[in-house]
Amino acid sequence: MPLVSTGALVSHAAAKQRAVAAFNVITLEHVEAVIAGAEAAKSPVVLQISENAVKFRHGQLLPLARAAVHAAEAAAVPVALHLDHVTEDDLLRQAADAGFSSAMFDAAHLPYEQNLAATRAATDWAHTRGLWIEAELGEVGGKDGRPPLDAHAPGARTDPDEARRFVADSCVDALAVAIGSSHAMTSRTAALDHVLLTRLDEALSVPLVLHGSSGVPDEELAAAVAGGIAKVNVGTALNIVMTDAIRRHVADRPTEVDPRSYLAVGRQAMTDHVTHLLGVLGASG
Repeated sequence: MPLVSTGALVSHAAAKQRAVAAFNVITLEHVEAVIAGAEAAKSPVVLQISENAVKFRHGQLLPLARAAVHAAEAAAVPVALHLDHVTEDDLLRQAADAGFSSAMFDAAHLPYEQNLAATRAATDWAHTRGLWIEAELGEVGGKDGRPPLDAHAPGARTDPDEARRFVADSCVDALAVAIGSSHAMTSRTAALDHVLLTRLDEALSVPLVLHGSSGVPDEELAAAVAGGIAKVNVGTALNIVMTDAIRRHVADRPTEVDPRSYLAVGRQAMTDHVTHLLGVLGASG
């Protein structure tokens, strides 16, 4: 079916107190696994390509984006395409022509006023191209090879009053909030601040997004959705299950040289995990 917009999926999910799962993809196997898992769960899904994934692909956005578009158009469930954690204006300006309906512009590492100014400029341009824009306030941490953030560090959490001003002044369509998760966690031990989430949900009129969900246990994720999270980003979790499955496969087959053999195993492991997480988020069916 044709690509759908991220904004439409998130708005529909928020209205039903559910969340859309947005999975970061790096390889074609990631793309295929996310779509297969979503089809098994009979759930819409968002495919996300991050700036770091583009850098991995020699700085070229289109090869993976074009593959994702074609796979999405052949899917039996609605699929949207989202450009994630963009810091470079040149990359943002490729989004609409490459099939993306949305992007996350990431200036959260900057001081508040600089973050606001950069985000407002990006949003103003993106809205002229029909792009739905997500931003981040607070610091989720764990990006670009840095260790996962101490979620209890001063200033790490998103302040509701500051978030209200930021959303009003930046005109963003969704806000990623820092409530205790961190990117790149390989253990599911994060504890979310549900009291803060309630305050943020009450303070803001735009959908709330959870980054760093790979380190969040299932029951915490389900509670976050019930508390107002409408989009949940998943990245590291897929890489963990893919890598673990491939390690086990090749360890038992020391003479294996055909990559299709172990990539198929890794793809299936990701497919199963996607289906599981969609059930946790209340997206199945």
